[in-house]
Amino acid sequence: MSQTASKTLKIDFVSDVVCPWCVVGLGGLEAALDRLKDEGVQADVTFHPFELNPQMAPEGENIVEHIGRKYGASPEQSAANRAMIRERAGEVGFDMRMTDESRIWNTFDAHRLLYWAHETAPEKQKALKQALFTAHFTENRNLTDAGVLTAAAEAAGLDRAEAGEVLASGRYAQAVRAEEDLWRSRGINSVPAVVVENKYMISGGQPAEVFEQALRQIAGEA
Repeated sequence: MSQTASKTLKIDFVSDVVCPWCVVGLGGLEAALDRLKDEGVQADVTFHPFELNPQMAPEGENIVEHIGRKYGASPEQSAANRAMIRERAGEVGFDMRMTDESRIWNTFDAHRLLYWAHETAPEKQKALKQALFTAHFTENRNLTDAGVLTAAAEAAGLDRAEAGEVLASGRYAQAVRAEEDLWRSRGINSVPAVVVENKYMISGGQPAEVFEQALRQIAGEA
């Protein structure tokens, strides 16, 4: 056992559920933590909201049109980028099935559910995050649909009826807005942003090796 024995790192994972690099980044982080288990390094991971498209209309937008409008990418560039991300996601065991017909959605309600999960059953927040990733990227479901969101909650082991009540009531809206403002005030304007021990940041969909090296060093210093 090394000097990093039995160290539990505080990790804040700031992300959006329609961010493909957040899928890649989470997979890399989890693989790194799995590799570091034998060295006594563990982590307490909390997910925080970031909306890539806070003004997105409820009906969403076609992904090719969205990427073209937002980043100036041609349909061919968009397809090539999706293929590259699909490969990277596959490397961390995630089945990404985005097509030319896929849509980007407003994710505010999804973030409200994630906040609720952390407040009521924090050990299930990661499962909900993964269920929402699957609903969007693998199943191409509508993330503004309450039925889709409550099904994801149920898949994560949460109470589906209560999830429906959270969505219908508007609960946690102010809390989510406050969290989004907080992380923006800390300089985060792109995701994923992985903040370790409140002071170290690892940005982007990094491979497991990058997370492993960074976390080992941070744990050693701590």
